[in-house]
Amino acid sequence: MKSQTLKWVILIALALIWGSSFILIKKGLIGLNPFQLGSLRIIFCAVFLLLIGFKSLTAIAQHQWKYIALTSLFGTFIPAYLFAIAETKVSSSICSILNSLTPLNTLILGSIVFGLNFKRSQFMGILIGLIGTAILIFNGNNSEGTENYSYAVLVLIATICYATNVNLIKKYLSDVKPLSITTGNFTVMLIPAIVILLCTDFSSKVNLPVTHHAMLFVMILGIVGTGVANVIFYKLIQISSPVFASSVTYLIPIVAFMWGILDNEMLTPLQFFGAFIILVGVYMANKK
Repeated sequence: MKSQTLKWVILIALALIWGSSFILIKKGLIGLNPFQLGSLRIIFCAVFLLLIGFKSLTAIAQHQWKYIALTSLFGTFIPAYLFAIAETKVSSSICSILNSLTPLNTLILGSIVFGLNFKRSQFMGILIGLIGTAILIFNGNNSEGTENYSYAVLVLIATICYATNVNLIKKYLSDVKPLSITTGNFTVMLIPAIVILLCTDFSSKVNLPVTHHAMLFVMILGIVGTGVANVIFYKLIQISSPVFASSVTYLIPIVAFMWGILDNEMLTPLQFFGAFIILVGVYMANKK
């Protein structure tokens, strides 16, 4: 498959996987607290990756491990807990929409911190995508009015972490195989995640049916939504650009809202228009 076609296939696959992760977090919080959910997500993913990719760790040079540690911190560890905490007060759909700020942060950080050059058309594409996101925000969520938008700041911090991660990988780990990067990331995070889990009351409720049910959702989230998704995401970064790779966050809200429809929610015509504007933004951000 040609690289140009492959990157769009990966982009759509990632949108489907990550767009479903927000509902999985929501379901996982029924039985687990945010720190338990974040830790189990990392642990499940780490075990899965070590089983399939342990040998790939030898491909990481000694001097690259510091960047593996940094990308693990910004790419998964911090966001895993921030999103779980945020979804205790902010709906999964709004979190998925706020996640769309990642490409803008990628552009800003890439230009200022990492010295990457971006075209005006890419910047315009990001702005257009954000306009579509704003349409979804202001016309999208008709929940019970229990939103606490102070928690939305946690999602914004997570998007800055994601943007930092994308630029670090593109600049310092482009020559490392995606499976090696991902397995290395979770190898670094495994022990800290176990320590955090043990510091909660998880042992006292691990045998409860509601906990087992929640853990099933988190297992899917960890293995598919985190492990498999990160491998193909890093592949996408390597065959495209940081801005194109992070533009997957424009498509994620569309998938998240589709889950909302299955949960008896409906999109308004204006929301569909917002989704279309987002797709235009993705196209412009990638236009040569």
